[in-house]
Amino acid sequence: MEQIDLQLSKFPPFATPAGFFGQRQVGSGSTLGVSTVRREAYRTLFCFVVPCSPNVCAVQKLIGTNRKYFTNCKQWYQRKICGKSTVISYECCPGYEKVPGEKGCPAALPLSNIYETLGVVGSATTQLYSDRSNLRPEIEGPGSFTIFAPSNEAWASLPAETLDSLVSNVNIELLNALRYHMVNKRVLTDDLKHGTTLNSMYQDLPIQIHHYPNGIVTVNCARLLKADHHATNGVVHVIDKVIATTTNSIQHIIETEESLETLRAAVAASDLNSLLESEGQYTLLAPTNEAFEKIPRETLNRILGDPEALRDLLNHHILKSAMCAEAIIAGLTMETLEGTTLDVGCSGEELTLNGKPIIANKDVLATNGVVHFVNELLIPDSAKTLFELAQESEVSKSMDFFRQAGLSSHLTGSERVTLLAPVNDVFKDGLPVVDSNMKNLLLNHIIRDQLSSKYLYHGQKLQTLGDKELRVFVYRNNLCIENACIAAHDKRGRFGTLFSVDKMLTPPSGSVMDVLKADHRFSTLVAAIQSAGLTENLNRPGTFTVFAPTNEAFRAMPQGELNKLMGNAKELANILKFHVADEILVSGAVSALVRLKSMQGDKLEVSTKNNVIHVNKEPVAESDIMATNGVIYAVNSVLQPQASRPQERGDEPADPALEIFKQASALSKVKDKKISRSPVYSRLLARMKENSGGF
Repeated sequence: MEQIDLQLSKFPPFATPAGFFGQRQVGSGSTLGVSTVRREAYRTLFCFVVPCSPNVCAVQKLIGTNRKYFTNCKQWYQRKICGKSTVISYECCPGYEKVPGEKGCPAALPLSNIYETLGVVGSATTQLYSDRSNLRPEIEGPGSFTIFAPSNEAWASLPAETLDSLVSNVNIELLNALRYHMVNKRVLTDDLKHGTTLNSMYQDLPIQIHHYPNGIVTVNCARLLKADHHATNGVVHVIDKVIATTTNSIQHIIETEESLETLRAAVAASDLNSLLESEGQYTLLAPTNEAFEKIPRETLNRILGDPEALRDLLNHHILKSAMCAEAIIAGLTMETLEGTTLDVGCSGEELTLNGKPIIANKDVLATNGVVHFVNELLIPDSAKTLFELAQESEVSKSMDFFRQAGLSSHLTGSERVTLLAPVNDVFKDGLPVVDSNMKNLLLNHIIRDQLSSKYLYHGQKLQTLGDKELRVFVYRNNLCIENACIAAHDKRGRFGTLFSVDKMLTPPSGSVMDVLKADHRFSTLVAAIQSAGLTENLNRPGTFTVFAPTNEAFRAMPQGELNKLMGNAKELANILKFHVADEILVSGAVSALVRLKSMQGDKLEVSTKNNVIHVNKEPVAESDIMATNGVIYAVNSVLQPQASRPQERGDEPADPALEIFKQASALSKVKDKKISRSPVYSRLLARMKENSGGF
C-alpha cells in the first residue's frame, strides 16, 4: 500500500507531526473540541491513515486502570468503555520499532520463538510458568502452535488459593493449565470465527471463540488484548484472563449451584432441562434464590402454578446467543427465547440489564454457552396480569380508578380482556366520583377479548363488558377506539392486553339527530335541519362528521343574513350540508391540517392550534360528541362555504386524513349581536319549541 504523508496540521488542535506517540483524552472533558466534520476527519485519519505511517497501532486505555487494548474503529471512536473515559495513544504494531528521523515504525524486528515472544508482548509471567512447568522446550522448538497467553495482570488477579495450587504442582496442574491455552496449529484473528471451538492441547478439550460485531474477540470469555504476534514456530495472542476448562452444560451448573435451587425447580417444572443441556450457544441470566424471594409471594405462586407463564418467565432469561461480559462495552439489545428484548449494558465494571446493575456473578462458562447470575427476577409482560402491567406506568391512576369501582376481578383473573386505560394526565385534577353511572362507563373501557393493536382494522366493532359496541378508526397518525386514541404501544399480558389511551372513552348513544335533539345547545340547529328536510339523512346509518352550530352561533348572525337563510329552504340545506362530512374524524386524528369534503361539495379545513381544534379557522367549543353514525363538534359560528378556488375541483375526492399543511393564522372573534325575529324565523322557532322544547 502506498504510504500516505500525514499532514496533521490540517486537524488542529489534536495532534502535531511529532505527536504520533503522544496521547489525548477522548472521553468527557476531551481536548478535541472540534466540530462534527472535523471529528469525522479525525476518525478517518486514525482508522485508516495512521496504520499507513507505517506500522502504527492505536491503543485504547481506560483512565485510572492498567487496562489497554489494541483497538479498532468500531470500538475507540465511541470514546468510552462502560461509561469510563479512555485515552488513545499510538504505539508500534507488534513486531515493529521506531527509527530515529523516520515516520512511524518502519523497522521490522526479527522473529523469535514463542517462548521469547511471550516476554516481548507483556506476558512475562506466562513465560516464567512455561519455564517452571517444563513447557519451554516445546514452545522453543519446531512446530506450529498458537498460545492464548494470559497477561501479567491476569495471573496476578487469580485467587491466591488457585494460584498456589497451580504453582505447587508445576509438572501436572500448571503444565496442563498452560497446554489448555494452546492449539496445535497457527490460528490468526481472521480464523477466530464467532461460535467456533478450537481443540486445545490438553486432552483436546474445546476452547470457545466468540467474535462479536463490535470487533471484540473472546476466548472462553477472556478478552483478546493483543492479537497476532508472530513467532518462528507459531503465533501469540494476549488475553486478559487465565481460562479454565469447561466440561459442564448450563443445566449441570443449575443442578450443582446451591444459590439456584428455586431456578432448578422452575426449570424442571417447565421442561426446559433438555434445552439447557443440549448443544448450542445460549446466555442464561440465572435468577438466584434471592431474586425469587424479592417477588411478592402471591405473584410468584401464580406464575409457578401457570406452566405457560412460567415458561415465558424462564425464556425471558435466556438469550439466543452466548454473550460474554467482556463483549459488552456500550450496551446491546439482545433477543430472548421468549421473543422479547433485553438491554444488556455496563457501567464501569458492572454489567447492567435494562439499565440496572443486577448481575451478581458473570461469565460462568458452560459447554453450551455462558451463565450470568442475577439477583432480580425479570418478569416479562406475557407473564403479568393487567394490574402488574400497569405498575410504574403512565396509567397507574386508572388502575386505582378501576379498583375503586370494584372491577379488579376482571383485571387480575384468567378472563381474556383488553383494557382501555386513560393515561395519568387525564386525571390531573383528581379521580371522578365512582357511582353507578361511572362504573358502567368504566365497564365500557374493558373489551371482551384479548386484542393486539397491530391487528385492529378500520371499522372493526368491539364488544365491551358494559354491552356497548365500540368502533375502531385507523388514521395515518393514530389508532382510535371511538374518541379515545391509543397513546402508547400496547402491553400484552398473560390474559389481558393494556391499551394506554389519551382520554376517557365516550361510547356512542343514538344517531346524530338523537344526540342533537338531546342537547339543548342545538335546538335551533335541529329545527333548521327539519325545515331543510335533512333529518332522515342524519338518522340513517353512516359515517358523518358534523360541525354543529350552537344556538349562540345562530344568534350571532346578522339579522339580514339570518332572515335570508331561514326563508330559503334550498340555501338553508346547502349551508347545513357544508357543516357535514361523510367520514368520521375524531380529534385525535387532527394534526396540523386535515381537509374533509363536505356534503355540499366544498372543503372543510380542520386544524389544531394550542390544543384547540379549529374548523375553517373557527375554534371548536366541544369535540368528539360520539353518535352511532358519526361524531359531532360543537361550534359557536355558522360556517360559510369558501370562495371558489381555481386550483380545486368540486368533484375532487376527499383528501387523506393526514395531509399536512401550514398552520392556520390567528383567528378573528365573532361578536354577539341581537337579531330580530322575522316571520320565517318565528315560524321556525315555533316548530323548534314544539319538537325540541325551546332554547
